[in-house]
Amino acid sequence: MIKRSKGEIAFNIFNILFLTFLSIICLYPIYHVLMASLSESGPLLAHQGLLLWPAGFSWSSYRVIMNYPGIWTGYGNTLFIVLFGTCFSLLITTMAAYPLSRQGFPARNFFMLAITFTMIFNGGLIPRFLVIRDVGLYDSIFSLIIPVTINTTNLIIVRTAFAAIPPSLEESAKIDGANDLIIYARIIVPLAKATLAVIALYYGVAYWNSWFTASIYLRTRTKFPLQLILREILIANDNNQAGTDTELMSEGIKYAAIIVSTIPILCVYPFLQKYFVKGVMIGAVKE
Repeated sequence: MIKRSKGEIAFNIFNILFLTFLSIICLYPIYHVLMASLSESGPLLAHQGLLLWPAGFSWSSYRVIMNYPGIWTGYGNTLFIVLFGTCFSLLITTMAAYPLSRQGFPARNFFMLAITFTMIFNGGLIPRFLVIRDVGLYDSIFSLIIPVTINTTNLIIVRTAFAAIPPSLEESAKIDGANDLIIYARIIVPLAKATLAVIALYYGVAYWNSWFTASIYLRTRTKFPLQLILREILIANDNNQAGTDTELMSEGIKYAAIIVSTIPILCVYPFLQKYFVKGVMIGAVKE
């Protein structure tokens, strides 16, 4: 056994206590929201200080949300937007990043300059709305996907990750008769799966949390995503209004809406967490 000095033992104890304290600070807000969502409105409003357990246990907040008109349709729309949008964005982003990462592509500097330019300047909300309306995407779920298919920051990260792959792999594949499509699909993309897992999380969270564009481009209520339905619930709660078949909304509705909108992403994150640090470092540091 390695004998540790008193200084090392004291440092380890301090490190454990400090990190435990930081973990509690980070996790308690989520715990507070969960306990508040399971509380009755009266005791919750009267409660002061830390909330360690529900103030009068009740499922009423979740029952109101689950019985709200359109909540399940909104869930379905959001799942479609997240799954299809993330896969489509990953496909287009990787296809754009591959040629931009190749040294032999003659116009890559021009295209990178044009792409980077969009990070600083954009057309604005009104021109974008007019374009979406004129191309026939207005009041379509695809208006939430196609205009934001590629995120410039994500594209640059993926491009850098692709550029870090040794060119010798590509050269040997070409000697064996592989074309660019085979090299892209069977060599480049599999070797960059750590970075792509992180980018998939970025895209998925962005699509999941998107509500502003939906409020602008969608008018048919059956096409509303979950976030827009939850926004309706919060507005109705603030105005002390209830739906036709819905009980009066309580303060706990706000917290229940937060839990409903964040739990799916929190469930997905642990499966991608192991790629997170590795993927970002590969895509952002190496060149």
